[in-house]
Amino acid sequence: MDRPDFIGIDPRTTRWGHSNAMAQGTVQVTHTGTSRWRRRTGEYASLAAALEAAADGDVLTVAPGTYRENLVVQRAVTLRGPEGAPGSVRIAPVDGVPLTVRASAVVQDLHVEGQDATAPALLVEEGAPELTDIRVVTRSAAGIEVRDGARPTVRRCTVDNPAGIGIAVVDGGGGVFEECEVVSAGQSGVAVRGGAHPRLERCRVHHTSGAGLTATGDNSMLEAVGCEVYEVRGSGVQITGRATAHLTDCEVHRTTADGVTLDTDAVLTLADCRLHDIPENAVDLRSRAVLTLTRTTVSRFGRNGLSVWDPGTRVDANQCEISDSTGDYPAVWVSDGATAVLDSCRVHDVPDALFVLDRGSRADVVDSDLTQVRNTAVSVSDGATAQLDDCRIREAATGAWFRDHGSGGTLNNCSLDGVQTGVIVTKGADPVIERCTVDSPAEAGFYVSAGGRGTFQHCRVTGSGGYGFHVIDGSRTTLRKCRTERCARGGYEFGDAGPDADPASGPVVEDCTSDESAGVRPTAAPRTAVQTTTQSPGLLGAIPGQRAAEPAPPAAPEEPAQPVRTSTAVLGELDALVGLDSVKREVRALTDMIEVGRRRQQAGLKAASVKRHLVFTGSPGTGKTTVARLYGEILASLGVLEKGHLVEVSRVDLVGEHIGSTAIRTQEAFERARGGVLFIDEAYALSPQDAGRDFGKEAIDTLVKLMEDHRDAVVVIVAGYTAEMERFLSVNPGVASRFSRTITFTDYGPGELLRIVEQQAEEHEYRLAPGADQALLKYFTEIPKGAAFGNGRTARQTFEAMVERHASRVAQVAEPSTDDLTLLYAEDLPELP
Repeated sequence: MDRPDFIGIDPRTTRWGHSNAMAQGTVQVTHTGTSRWRRRTGEYASLAAALEAAADGDVLTVAPGTYRENLVVQRAVTLRGPEGAPGSVRIAPVDGVPLTVRASAVVQDLHVEGQDATAPALLVEEGAPELTDIRVVTRSAAGIEVRDGARPTVRRCTVDNPAGIGIAVVDGGGGVFEECEVVSAGQSGVAVRGGAHPRLERCRVHHTSGAGLTATGDNSMLEAVGCEVYEVRGSGVQITGRATAHLTDCEVHRTTADGVTLDTDAVLTLADCRLHDIPENAVDLRSRAVLTLTRTTVSRFGRNGLSVWDPGTRVDANQCEISDSTGDYPAVWVSDGATAVLDSCRVHDVPDALFVLDRGSRADVVDSDLTQVRNTAVSVSDGATAQLDDCRIREAATGAWFRDHGSGGTLNNCSLDGVQTGVIVTKGADPVIERCTVDSPAEAGFYVSAGGRGTFQHCRVTGSGGYGFHVIDGSRTTLRKCRTERCARGGYEFGDAGPDADPASGPVVEDCTSDESAGVRPTAAPRTAVQTTTQSPGLLGAIPGQRAAEPAPPAAPEEPAQPVRTSTAVLGELDALVGLDSVKREVRALTDMIEVGRRRQQAGLKAASVKRHLVFTGSPGTGKTTVARLYGEILASLGVLEKGHLVEVSRVDLVGEHIGSTAIRTQEAFERARGGVLFIDEAYALSPQDAGRDFGKEAIDTLVKLMEDHRDAVVVIVAGYTAEMERFLSVNPGVASRFSRTITFTDYGPGELLRIVEQQAEEHEYRLAPGADQALLKYFTEIPKGAAFGNGRTARQTFEAMVERHASRVAQVAEPSTDDLTLLYAEDLPELP
């Protein structure tokens, strides 16, 4: 029976509001007679009828059953199911809103079901009603929706809505949700927008297909205390569009995207919260968002613990802990002009602790511990600034690295223990390091190279496995009142800047000391890198300058260089390659341009500028690497390249695991190719379609700069499949502009593959028996030409397989003849793959 016969009403007043008032009693309403009394005390055949008859303060107890009605509660009544039978009253109309509340009513112990994808299942529009122990199981636009200034108190309610939002508070709505649970949602678990401002207390949100908690829009504000968000397919918490949120004692874990996302002027406070087991960024904020964290822990995250982007974006963390990264990314990432402040925080068990990138970006770290860092504790690059005061860095490969020009900041009163290298300064970076100590570094305490600068004041290095201060490349570093003790290779080492360096280059040292005082050694050359501006007894005079050069062992006699072949000889080898007619024409045309340009210059004429960098497109095994090697030899024979050698690399050789290592790998590969050809196979892999924060872009940017800065030293050839290379060049215009032409390598035909096998056989002193050539033609015609087809590689593999089968056959012959040992028959062909 879908609808019960009676609904009981228990009146709380003695005024019935009816023309013939009567004493309190019971009125039976039946449907068999023609007359019907409408009394507030009585039994009603429908909920709508009972609600229509009820007045403020009445209690409506609903008998068990399923009600196919759209109910609207417009008076301050109590609507409840029978005691002791939870879930026995089902409000389940076929469409529309099953239950609408427009008054300060009390609704409890109901089961609400909706089927309308355009409407909520339970809508609260006005008043301050109390909703208790209601279970919403629905496929609606929202399980519960609060709007238009309504302020409900919702207790112990459950929402199961796999088709839409769990709880939506919109358009100025508010209220308090206590011990509620969203057990599933097809979109966000809790969504706040349009200036709404609800409060969640001890709620759980899980198994959502969107973010767990969201707030967006001006004046929207979400407050959550003691809540848990987990198992969500999206971000755990998402605050955007100038909304505000405050989370206290909350837990976010097991998301599929970021734990917390802030965007576009959002403001979020996290106090005593726990974020863990996040596959992406634990917290990602950008576009002027502001985050404040207090006593919050962030652990087991796949990318960054804190990811902070864009000018005006800021994070302030106090007494927080960030630890146990599961990925290969820095724990705290600050870039694009953002700001991060860490006060009394702990960062540990991470690949890198803090990376600050880009001009305008800044990190301030006070009284914090950065420990058990696999790579670099603090990295500052691309013009960023970092200031560390009273911090402790322990068990890191590098304590702090100021990487390049414009990057700087201050390390003040910091201690670095158990590191490989304490502080590195390179490429024009210029930090100030004051009153810092480095204890027991495996290598140098402070290392400055490649034109790094920096000022080191009142710093101390003890127990170094290498040097205390190691300054090379003529870096103009200033050391004042520094001290070294028990350094295995010496307290101070100032490497030679080279014969072409500015005589004024090199470090400036003032009032520094070392426990090497008793054994000062002379400098290695009359021009010393140490310049004394203050001469006090027992101070600078006690510092060793550059170390005397140790006698070098006799140089081994150089092997005679192999003569460079003429371009004619190399082009002859190119012509001998099977097929590749269009490739040969392209290479010859380019060679002719270069040769004629060289001759015009010798004649005192202007020569056309020829970009020698090339793009090779085509399938694997079509001869791209071979042609690249010959092209390098041709350029060397024409005097364009010094050596003409080939260095072949791919993505794995260029891309590191974190910012900084990629640039170093790319530079190293470029240096190996200096004077020759750098051949990058499958270059499109440096720019995958789902790149995100992939470090391949860093390799591309580094490569483009090196090509510009050393345009005559290295020829770069990028190669790969045709379609992928076209996409690669289209999305990287800076790369495309550096290449003069694209040469396409077409697949080999059956006849060309046969010719490759014949060349292999001739080279290895085999012959094809009569009929074997026709069998090979048929074989190469029928072989699948899918992704596994290797062109020339397939031809060589086929020849190798024939040789193996030939060996198995001839090994059974007692005394094989010369023909037996050299002839390859059709039966030696392998099976088609």
